[in-house]
Amino acid sequence: MAPAGHDLIPTDPMPLQLKKVEPARGARWLGDAFALFARRPLAFTAMFAVFLFAALAVSLLPLVGGVLQMMSLPLLSLGFMVASQSALFGGPVTPAQFIEPLRADPARRRSLLLLCLIYGLAAIAILVICDWVSGGAMQRLQELMAQGTVDQAELDALMAEPGVTAAAMLALVLGSLLSVPFWHAPALVHWGQQSVAQSLFSSTLAVWRCKGAFFVYGLAWFVVATVFGIAAALVFSVLGAHSAASMLALPAGLLFSTVFYVSLLFTFNDSFGGAQGQAADGEPPAA
Repeated sequence: MAPAGHDLIPTDPMPLQLKKVEPARGARWLGDAFALFARRPLAFTAMFAVFLFAALAVSLLPLVGGVLQMMSLPLLSLGFMVASQSALFGGPVTPAQFIEPLRADPARRRSLLLLCLIYGLAAIAILVICDWVSGGAMQRLQELMAQGTVDQAELDALMAEPGVTAAAMLALVLGSLLSVPFWHAPALVHWGQQSVAQSLFSSTLAVWRCKGAFFVYGLAWFVVATVFGIAAALVFSVLGAHSAASMLALPAGLLFSTVFYVSLLFTFNDSFGGAQGQAADGEPPAA
């Protein structure tokens, strides 16, 4: 059963209608994402964990590992959208849905792979620029964090280096700008059969037209993360286990990251939906 008020995207490629979304809808995106995640928590979490493991393995490849890792991110978002759409219809949620879009016709497959390549190269370029701004400190910071156990004194020394704050802010700005054209683009290629250029333009236009909803969506995420952090700190403070609070960082990060990717479908459905999809037996889903 689909959440009330959302237009479902079709399961087969067809033209999609660009719509304007009211700002209050942004909070619904997050609420519906948590509700859908709650219906398949283990399946969705397993999907994200499998992707993280695969991305880590790919990153170990010499020379091309970093680019391939960045290139995989559009497939991550699209795979979760396919899985979330399946879950709305009561279908399966499996890691195989990450590669399901690549089994489409050759034209869509080429467009999707080209999107991945463009995104990967752009993301790597952003990292290189930010590392240059920081005087190489960002690269050393990444290497330090990859060690697992971080020496606090060394971390503080790196964070205090000139240019690190500016590089971090630049990474945030450039990363946000890059996410706009790619937010809906993979889904527009997969479900809308749009070309690479058209999907990037349509995504940018949709995000701009729905900027109020995206602002509320971001604000809702900020509130959820802040409330969770305060509540966790208070609980562990009452229990007298202050140091144990840090143990929640990893599971909380996994939970929130997974729900974020589940929410992408709702941002797309409201921005481009307009036709009821068909369930597996050919009957339209219940609203």
